[in-house]
Order: sequence, then structure tokens, then C-alpha cells
Amino acid sequence: MATPMSQYLSEFIATGMLILLGNGVVAGALLNKSKAQGAGWGVITAAWGLAVLIGIFIAGPTSGAIMNPALTIALAAIGKLSWALVPGFVAAQIAGAFVGATLVWLAYLAHWKVSDDPAAKLAIFCTAPAIRDTKANVLTEIIGTFALTFGALAVGANTLAPGMGPLGVGLLVVVVGMSLGGPTGYAINPARDLGPRIAHALLPVAGKGGSDWGYAWVPVVAPVVGALIGAFAFVAVYG
Repeated sequence: MATPMSQYLSEFIATGMLILLGNGVVAGALLNKSKAQGAGWGVITAAWGLAVLIGIFIAGPTSGAIMNPALTIALAAIGKLSWALVPGFVAAQIAGAFVGATLVWLAYLAHWKVSDDPAAKLAIFCTAPAIRDTKANVLTEIIGTFALTFGALAVGANTLAPGMGPLGVGLLVVVVGMSLGGPTGYAINPARDLGPRIAHALLPVAGKGGSDWGYAWVPVVAPVVGALIGAFAFVAVYG
């Protein structure tokens, strides 16, 4: 049986890999002179889904591969995770996301100084709305995280062949990104946004601008609300 420390380590590593691969595809698509420059939204959403799949394979056997503080809190709220584990899980997820974002910065180290757009550089680390409307942005993140949470729990409620559960969740992340990611960049995960945003603020990223802390609460608070709604809706439907 996995110990709490091994579970925390699993969440740290899996979330770090999630951000390395997820933010990495954004860097490849946006930074100048990258061979993937201009790859587009389809490639970005597909890679994020695959990043989630890899994270599940890494941490699934030990911690359940939650990789998301909003999901962590929601699972505890419906009795699927001990509340005693929540602080350690959340800390590990945010720390892993910070490290993953730092590795993306290092992997593309030569490209930051040849790219001129500070907003694009920030987008590699964290999310920002296409139209800055706080109420609408919060609603979008709530809806997206609701879909993620309810969908992931529903996948888990089915009897599937080995490996199909992680694939189902990975595909769910792809379709959430394609269908609901346009307005805000679909954070749907406080660690995915906050850890890299802290990295952006602290790292010596060439030509960076501000870290947009005025918006930072939205991809933290709204996903928690959406995940709680999704989790309790799942319980209401499935028992």
C-alpha cells in the first residue's frame, strides 16, 4: 500500500510531467524559430490530453494521478479521498507544476530572446482570457471544470478494459480543450495555472512582461467551484 509520502511524490512527478509536456507544446507553437511554431489549437489540445494520459500512467498506481487541486478537493468532499491527504496533494501538485514550467523554460532557453511578444511568453506559462470579462471568465472555468470532473468520474464508473480508463480521461481533456478552451485557455486546474505563473514571475525569462496577478484568482477559484459541482452532480446521478 502506498504511503502518504509516496503519494505526494507521485503527484509531484506526474503534475510536473503534465506541465512539462502541456506547456511545452504551447512554447513550441508560440516561440519564434521553433520547428513547431504555428502548430495551432488542435495540436495544443491534443498534446494536453496526451500529457494527462502520461501523468495518469505515472501516478495512477500510487496516488490516483489527480494532478489537480480542484479535483483533489472535490474528491475529498464526496468521500473518495481523505481530507488528511489534501494539503500534501495540493502542495505537491503546485510544486510539480512550478518545476515542470521551469523545465519548459530551460528546454526552450534559446528561443525566449528571439521572441518579442510578452503576452505570448506569459501564455506559455499560464492562462489569460481572450475577452477580459470577469463574470464570463469565471463561468467558463466553472463549466469546463464541471465537464472535466463529472466526465472523469463517469469514466471511472464504467467497467473498462485495462488502460482504457486513462485513455478516456485523456480524450476528455482533449474535447474539453477543443470545445470549451477558447474563451479562457481552459485552466481547469489551479496547479496548472498557479505553479507556472509563479515560475514566470521568478524566472529570468528574456523579454517577459508582468505575470497578470489581477487575473490569477480566476483559474484558482473557479475550477474549485466547477469541480465541486461536478463531483456532487456525479454523486446525485450515480449514488
